[in-house]
Amino acid sequence: MKSLISALNITVILSLSGCGWLGLRDRSNDYLLAEETEATTIPAGLDRSVVGQIYPIPQIPSESVELVAFEAPRPQPASVNTFEQLVKIQSLEGRRWVLINIPPSEVWPRVRNVLNRSGVPAALAEGSSGIIETVWVKFNSDEENSHRFRFQISPGVQLNSSEISLLHNQAVRSEEEQAEWPQASDSDKREKEMLSMVANDLAGATNYASVSLLAQDIGGEAKVTVVTPEVADPFIQAKLSFDRAWASILYSADRGGYSLVDHNRSEGAIYVNYTDQLADKPGFFARWFGEDSDEILEVNYRVLVQVVGADVEVRIVGPEAEGLDRAQALRLLKILRNNMS
Repeated sequence: MKSLISALNITVILSLSGCGWLGLRDRSNDYLLAEETEATTIPAGLDRSVVGQIYPIPQIPSESVELVAFEAPRPQPASVNTFEQLVKIQSLEGRRWVLINIPPSEVWPRVRNVLNRSGVPAALAEGSSGIIETVWVKFNSDEENSHRFRFQISPGVQLNSSEISLLHNQAVRSEEEQAEWPQASDSDKREKEMLSMVANDLAGATNYASVSLLAQDIGGEAKVTVVTPEVADPFIQAKLSFDRAWASILYSADRGGYSLVDHNRSEGAIYVNYTDQLADKPGFFARWFGEDSDEILEVNYRVLVQVVGADVEVRIVGPEAEGLDRAQALRLLKILRNNMS
């Protein structure tokens, strides 16, 4: 027993002493002594693409104006959309789509699996454009026509979300080869039923771990981006119709610290009150004894929504349409953009 205890003591001492006890130098902090070396010179005529920076330093984007005064900005509040329903069907301007709170690269393989399990395999799948076209199928309820569906998966207005739209086409059996895709679904009922089936399956899924590498840039660029010109005020650029952009901004203008006071659609102006969510709030007893819950909010910002070319641009100004500090405007625009849906 004594020999066993002695062996254990020696093992513990060696483990605590580290490599230095055995005469080996500890190199764990050697990276602190590393020095910058010259870049490798590649002779002319040889391929230089295989040799590059191991840890390249990216260019500082122009939208980092928040750091111009060398003050760390406050963290952005979490988007309220993050905690909302994961899958839902939306409709506007005569079209219908499924909104899901995961990026297209995760939605793409899931939709394909749903179709395969339902016996409606894909005849065409273009990950770059986000289009899935099914084969012609026959329904027992329709003995005269064949049916096919075209799915369009694209980035959603909401951050890290996707929109799945659907087009239905039908043709008389034996005449499928002459059929062409219509501008609108041949049957609104068939479109709604198929979208509902896909939405229900996506809503019931618990694991979205699979990602399609082919669909990283599915559907093209994001529909909504925050633009920061070098010589002009920042703004939100929405590749949407005015009706869709107006509804989305109006939704966001009452969330994330914003309170909607009034709006004028014909002028493209939304009057809001913004209160920092991180500011100190009255305690329980202060609210219980005497705090006025019916306080009238004053307009301290104005959101301007304008059509510019084929896009919609959104800017934020003071209550009298005066300009704001660039960093302040950018911060308020990002909060507004984060809650768009």
